[in-house]
Amino acid sequence: MDDKMKGKAKEAWGALSGDEASKEEGRAQQRKADAEEEAAQRERTSRAKKEAKEAERERDRQKVKDKGLLGGVTEPLTGRDRDSRS
Repeated sequence: MDDKMKGKAKEAWGALSGDEASKEEGRAQQRKADAEEEAAQRERTSRAKKEAKEAERERDRQKVKDKGLLGGVTEPLTGRDRDSRS
């Protein structure tokens, strides 16, 4: 059982038994579980952003590599690509 569910159970038990301390402890446990989940979500988002940036860099590197050293420059007089000299 995760912390949020434990907190809900503890809060419910406190409400049924009239134990305000248990109710508040259950609420606090739920808040803690929510904060931990938010932190985990922020970490997942941060990791996804880093992976997306790295994928973009790799795509850009591949574009440059595909164009060659001259960056896709064509022959000045014919307008053809340098590699297609047929």
